[in-house]
Amino acid sequence: MTRIGVTGHRSIPAAVEPSVRSGMCRLLRENGSLEALTSLAAGADQLFADIALASDVPVTAVIPGMDYEAHLGDAAAQAAYRRILGFCTVRVQLPAEPTDEEAYSAAGRWIVDHADRLVAVWDGRPARGPGGTGEVVAYARRTGVPVTVLWEPGVPRD
Repeated sequence: MTRIGVTGHRSIPAAVEPSVRSGMCRLLRENGSLEALTSLAAGADQLFADIALASDVPVTAVIPGMDYEAHLGDAAAQAAYRRILGFCTVRVQLPAEPTDEEAYSAAGRWIVDHADRLVAVWDGRPARGPGGTGEVVAYARRTGVPVTVLWEPGVPRD
């Protein structure tokens, strides 16, 4: 079984979303027996989980810290998190970290450490903080996990 992890921006511009969706669908079609690994954050993580579930790919939720849901953003992101979490085959509850950023970093490292490949919905720019997409991609590359970047060149993130 191939395990595909995801990292990505919480906000995906409309100009990028169609190619991100098609890229995720292609990856899930081309890799045979799969498992999806995601922290279910708003944006790329929730999109990947929804596409995986619609493709009958089991999803493992990697939950960073004890009060993660409260930090997901608006009510819609929290509702989507609860909905998707209900369909996840496995839940990995990570121990509490001193800060939210350290918890997000730990979740990103866990996903990379357990993945055969990583899909990154990433504009190529440095992370805006610890645990950000750029940091997770750099960690994957340092540890030899192949990374597939899905983004339209020249489109800035929100």
